[in-house]
Amino acid sequence: MAGGEAGAPLLEKKEAVYREGCPGCAVERRKTLNPGVPYKEFFHIWTIILASCLPVSSLFPFLYFMIRDLYIAKTVEDIGFYAGFVGASYMLGRTLTSTAWGMVADRIGRKPVIVLGLFSVILFSALFGLSVHYWMAVSTRFLLGSLNGIIGPIRAYAIEVCRPEHHAIALSLVSTAWAIGLILGPTIGGYLAQPTEKYPKLFPVDSLFGRFPYLLPCLCISVFSFPVLISCVWLPETLHNHNTDEKEDQASESLTAIFSTTEVIVEHNITSTTKNNVLKNWPLMSSIILFCIIFSLWAESDRKYGGLSFSSEDVGQVLAITGVSILVYQTFIFPRIIRVMGPINTSRVAMSLSVVLLFTYAPITHLSRPWSSIAVNIASILKNNFLITIVTSSFILQNNSVTQDQRATANGLATTLMSFCKTFAPTGGGIVFSWAQKRQHVFFFPGDQMLFFLLAIVELVGLVWTFKPFLVVPDQFSSN
Repeated sequence: MAGGEAGAPLLEKKEAVYREGCPGCAVERRKTLNPGVPYKEFFHIWTIILASCLPVSSLFPFLYFMIRDLYIAKTVEDIGFYAGFVGASYMLGRTLTSTAWGMVADRIGRKPVIVLGLFSVILFSALFGLSVHYWMAVSTRFLLGSLNGIIGPIRAYAIEVCRPEHHAIALSLVSTAWAIGLILGPTIGGYLAQPTEKYPKLFPVDSLFGRFPYLLPCLCISVFSFPVLISCVWLPETLHNHNTDEKEDQASESLTAIFSTTEVIVEHNITSTTKNNVLKNWPLMSSIILFCIIFSLWAESDRKYGGLSFSSEDVGQVLAITGVSILVYQTFIFPRIIRVMGPINTSRVAMSLSVVLLFTYAPITHLSRPWSSIAVNIASILKNNFLITIVTSSFILQNNSVTQDQRATANGLATTLMSFCKTFAPTGGGIVFSWAQKRQHVFFFPGDQMLFFLLAIVELVGLVWTFKPFLVVPDQFSSN
């Protein structure tokens, strides 16, 4: 193929073919005719992820009191032991089923999995609030995690409803909605649990919420999720319901993205060599491993800022400010950075800055008010936005490493490994934290410094992983 004249005949030969009655083709046609950002679809995705994420962490503010009131623990010291199983049951359920839900979404469509996931949020969130026995609390959380298979397919769906030039903002919205949900969830749980004690004029002791003191926050999440479920009636399916050859698929993608002839050929080569087995797709698997390294750091660093004697109001203020910063950054700033630097270089810069940031945590404990509050807010904003930058960049790499018929499976596999890390990382983080606390007065790397030093080591492993031969990226990003 020589010169620029060969490009036009090839594109003309690969003119997109849209099949009547195929929902995936209908979406592709809409993207071709409407090159702008699909704000309506993005908002729909945002609400779905928020509804799915709210029950993940909403129980933690009241879980201690719930276990106490279930009378399963014989002593006060045993409450944490039993609470750990309730907290881990959701992630265990999601670990066991996320890959399977991704495969289902690749076979029958994204929409059925999303609908079932939202229905499970409505049902099992309410049932968890009605738990009067320990086994009921554990089982409802486990079933919620097992049947809520949204997060993998929704990542695939997010990039399928928009043109490739909008993939960065699509996946950043996924990360933003998830982060906001993890902040709003505990807020709902903290303010609405035990309402007869906090708001006796609105909720009498002999009311339903007096008998079930932890129902109100769970019920509010179910009520919020119900209209989101109903709105899925108008959610377009993106999976093609017919067998198309790779040339037609690539033609549709090329016209949608206004890609050049060379890029079409490169992407075709990627998909043809990695189509058969997701586990043998090293560009995919290496980006998933990078994601899991960073997520384990995120999970294990939840105990940051220990020793500052912050009240619950102080912590809530930090989380609220961080949540707003994430929303602004991911919506307006991150897509522009990705457009200029690409996902690989963006990840490397964010990881390098994160390592430096980790070494500033320990000195914060020596600051007096209000400087400690200011420092904590700045550190929290930077830390969370750096990590979300890295995670979203890995999402971009994952979703560009597979074809559409494996995209939900790939994201489901990433969710499985993420959930596995989330199941055990808090335990590992607690062990490391306890060990560090016993080293507070040693001369070389005292407790807090040692803790953040170990976290920095994990971050450095992630940084090294972004280079060859560890991370193999799709050819369209190989120049980064």
